Amino acid sequence: MNDLVENNNKKDSYLTKSIAIFPGLVTAFVVAVISKISAIWLPTLGAATIAILLGILLGNTFLKQPVLEKGTKIAEGKLLEFSVVLLGATVTFQTIAQIGIFGALFVLLQMSITIVASYLLGKKMQFSDNMSLLMAGGNAVCGSSAIASIAPAIHAKEEEKGQIITLVNLLGTILMLLLPIIGSLIYGSDILTKSALIGGILQSVGQVVASASMVNGQVVELAMLFKIMRIMMLVVVVYWFGRFKQQKSESSATIETTPKQKKSALPWYVVGFVLFCIFNSLVHLPTQFSATAHFFSGWFEITALAAIGLRLDFQKFFKEGKRFLIYGLSVGVIQVFLAIVLISLLRI
Repeated sequence: MNDLVENNNKKDSYLTKSIAIFPGLVTAFVVAVISKISAIWLPTLGAATIAILLGILLGNTFLKQPVLEKGTKIAEGKLLEFSVVLLGATVTFQTIAQIGIFGALFVLLQMSITIVASYLLGKKMQFSDNMSLLMAGGNAVCGSSAIASIAPAIHAKEEEKGQIITLVNLLGTILMLLLPIIGSLIYGSDILTKSALIGGILQSVGQVVASASMVNGQVVELAMLFKIMRIMMLVVVVYWFGRFKQQKSESSATIETTPKQKKSALPWYVVGFVLFCIFNSLVHLPTQFSATAHFFSGWFEITALAAIGLRLDFQKFFKEGKRFLIYGLSVGVIQVFLAIVLISLLRI
């Protein structure tokens, strides 16, 4: 009898959660459909870009409703992750080889110098160690996901984490719109260099996809490879940030007792992307399977981007103050300048 009651309670709980998710999920999908249709008349922008811009517009005006939050959060997180996994079914080792050794070196140098510059600038502007490290990792690796992984390793407070996530998302949104223009002005029709610029700088996977979509599908594919390489370095970054903070604590006069450091695994969608890519390279998946994967990946991606736009609250950005905005924009300028210099030196 108790088991029956427990099962019923579980069913009610699942039903309640599903109902709570439904409004936001459906809203994001409707925005995605509108964006797909709009892209027929606005092919230069593309559905992905329209989705995130329309989401930002609606999310800060008519659709600024708490009831949508749970659903848009699921759409932003899970759908984009599934999209990345399915993208692996359309990529092979031959595609990755286009990046080359110099492409991999570009990613490592871009990440390393971004981390050092962001941290030193943060300290110069009198931000705390934690906030400077979160800013460095969030911009160098993968935005909010990196910040969430680094925070427990350096014992950052929730308030510090929230402020930096807001700042990194603002910077990513600005760069998302600017990088395709900068890339076209400097590199013209060169696909690989524009892919390196976008995939090597932008903070989140969604921003990379949306920005690259403003150029073309090939740039989306290659920019994602640069981005995946950065995400794969997340474990290393979290480990070294934790060690760095620990050494600083040990060398200081007051050593606080802190909770045990959490382990950070590689994001599951990166593992899924790599496995699909390996399988597709060795076995060569049927064309129909790859086409189906590409279709669902595209829809997941656009729905997720619509959700990202709907969740982007501009009021939060302005609450953080002028010093935060100057810090964010300065890091963005450093990243863009650095990427242009490295691409030139390495002749990507």
